[in-house]
Amino acid sequence: MLPREKWTDERLDDLNKKVDGGFADTKAEMREGFADIRAEMREGFARVDTELRAINARFDALNRNLLVGAGAIIAALIGSNAF
Repeated sequence: MLPREKWTDERLDDLNKKVDGGFADTKAEMREGFADIRAEMREGFARVDTELRAINARFDALNRNLLVGAGAIIAALIGSNAF
């Protein structure tokens, strides 16, 4: 019975090494995968940032146009009341 226990201990040690190796491989694959995901997220956020900057520029232009239009209306009202 003693040789069987020794065999079992050896097999368990082998299994332990195999499991540890599997986890190490899995961790390495996950690191690579997460690195890829992080790179894609950075690219996506950069695109969103670019789009938001463009939208902000359009709002700024709209704001300028509205102010100029309001100024023109006020000037027209003042001019029409002067006569």
